[in-house]
Amino acid sequence: MDPSRFRVVVNKSTVPVGSGNLVEALVRDGILESHPELSDAIVFGVASNPEFLREGSAIHDSLYPDRIVVGADDPTTLHMMRQLYGALIGQQFIEPSFAPRPEQAGAREIPLVATTITSAEMIKYSANAFLALKIGFSNEMANICERVGAEVTEVMTGIGLDWRIGSGFLNAGIGWGGSCFGKDISSLLHTAAEYGYQARILEASLAVNRMQRSVVIQKLQEKLYILKGRTIALLGLAFKPNTDDLRDAPSLQIAEKLIQMGARVRAYDPVAMDACREQYPNLRITYCHDALSAVEQADAMVLVTEWPEFAGLNLKQLARRMNKAVLIDGRNLFQPEQARNAGFEYAGIGRAVPRPAGTGSQSANPVAAVVTD
Repeated sequence: MDPSRFRVVVNKSTVPVGSGNLVEALVRDGILESHPELSDAIVFGVASNPEFLREGSAIHDSLYPDRIVVGADDPTTLHMMRQLYGALIGQQFIEPSFAPRPEQAGAREIPLVATTITSAEMIKYSANAFLALKIGFSNEMANICERVGAEVTEVMTGIGLDWRIGSGFLNAGIGWGGSCFGKDISSLLHTAAEYGYQARILEASLAVNRMQRSVVIQKLQEKLYILKGRTIALLGLAFKPNTDDLRDAPSLQIAEKLIQMGARVRAYDPVAMDACREQYPNLRITYCHDALSAVEQADAMVLVTEWPEFAGLNLKQLARRMNKAVLIDGRNLFQPEQARNAGFEYAGIGRAVPRPAGTGSQSANPVAAVVTD
């Protein structure tokens, strides 16, 4: 075989397991249909090369990945993919000024994980499913923490320091959103069912995430009792910061449920409001030009998306603008004592509720500390 004539068809998309085989068949059949005389001269390979890019960090994640996964079922395809990624693996390129190289990326080669096509397809799904499971686990623990008087931020700090667990994706809140986690878990469930297997942990992760979004409504009811006629301010619409992506955003279900219950909903998001207007024209919410106008005469404020600008808000100023200063911190962005000192009735996710004097030594604002010699 002449290597100069060899071509590789690379599948970068997140696709159902087995798609690599289908791509190979479709390419081969297409070539033969157009050029049957080339039946003995078709020289190509198929590779699965899933991407692991976060919204808002795609350039950084492309240049400085944790790993590169290449699935190929023949050595020639794998060899060509190694050559393609040579500079990236060895970090042998000039870093762009707008995406400087992290210190750790320059000190090591980027691992290339060589697998079969099927394994590469499964790696992508498995990675997203596991991240979703970690978030779901954190939320389950948060709900238990509230009931026993523990502080979920301390608990997650304590378990995250175990190298077998790691600290990433252990932030409790109102659940994950976006286009990847739910879709990928559903695809895995479908694949498992095709082969007669019920993936119960994956089923539970979807159920836990759906349930977590109702926690905001429950906490509002605990603070306000009746929601009909109340005005609720939502800070954040996008499913995560640094994007205007509203796919499966918790804000949408929260807003819809509040409207169904007779509440008036006002919202502010730094970048996602235009997208929300366009994509959900029938969603009856009032869009505000900043956080202060959103909370004006509101009965409660719900922190939905942990935009960096929200962390710097003047809570005292916000509380003074509100009809009733209630803060439901759906992302545990604020310190409870900070919010209470500003005049808010505060409720986070898995945050310990202050006990009356004499019932114990628990602080209203416990802070996890790491003590070393």
